[in-house]
Amino acid sequence: MFEVTIEAGFSSGHYLRNYHGKCENPHGHNYRVLVTLAGAELDETGLLLDFKLLKNLLKPVVDYLDHQMINDLAPFTELNPSAENLARYFYDQTSLQLQALTVGRVRVKDCTVFETDTSFARYHE
Repeated sequence: MFEVTIEAGFSSGHYLRNYHGKCENPHGHNYRVLVTLAGAELDETGLLLDFKLLKNLLKPVVDYLDHQMINDLAPFTELNPSAENLARYFYDQTSLQLQALTVGRVRVKDCTVFETDTSFARYHE
């Protein structure tokens, strides 16, 4: 099995609903996102997926959240914008685009969202 990972970053604000403590108030993070892809077969160039293509797939998802109050954006108007839910959001959004691009040859293995240098959440299926 082959794997490739890229990292992206964005800055956004959020607050947690149904939370009692500092994080119930609006605050911001400089998020880091790691997206790891996996697949058993390489393409004719010998790549699982070109890093540039993966970065291009991730860019609109990052741009949607960058410098925004995440709570004001769908699906986070209803879904709490926790690191866990953001990791799943990146997983789902990247998976949709990847399926169309590679016809199932490559899948998203996992997505990791860092809220701080020492605190992160990961989602995989």
